[in-house]
Amino acid sequence: MNQQKTVNMYPAVAVIIFDKQKRILLQKRADVGLWTIPAGHVRPGETVEQAAVREVYQDTGLRVETRRLIGIYSDPESQTFEYPDGRLVQFVTSYFEAEIIGGSTATKNKAMVELEYFAPNRLPHDLLPMHPRWLVDAFSDQREAFVR
Repeated sequence: MNQQKTVNMYPAVAVIIFDKQKRILLQKRADVGLWTIPAGHVRPGETVEQAAVREVYQDTGLRVETRRLIGIYSDPESQTFEYPDGRLVQFVTSYFEAEIIGGSTATKNKAMVELEYFAPNRLPHDLLPMHPRWLVDAFSDQREAFVR
């Protein structure tokens, strides 16, 4: 008999941060072993913007302000992720661009193996599968948020 796995759905946030050379801040996560832009879950009682600011600080030690909403992503084809422990999760992600206003990466989360800025044409090969589309959207001149 073919058993289907249960898919949980979570509201999530993701945040792209550029440095002055338009390089992208990525973090290598210990739990999945992949490079990602700062991201995480929205907690009960907080807005997506509050969650974005909290997640960046929690993961990187950097304090940020959101500058624009890049898009909302919910397509099961690109937003469903299987964790190494077998859990399947479909995320509905609010994706922001943010600017650093303080903090220090010296206080980054221990679950993050590394933090590094990458040029758009020199991204690591072990990038979370949903991120390439998000990165293209972040560099777009489109003024309205993407809904994908």
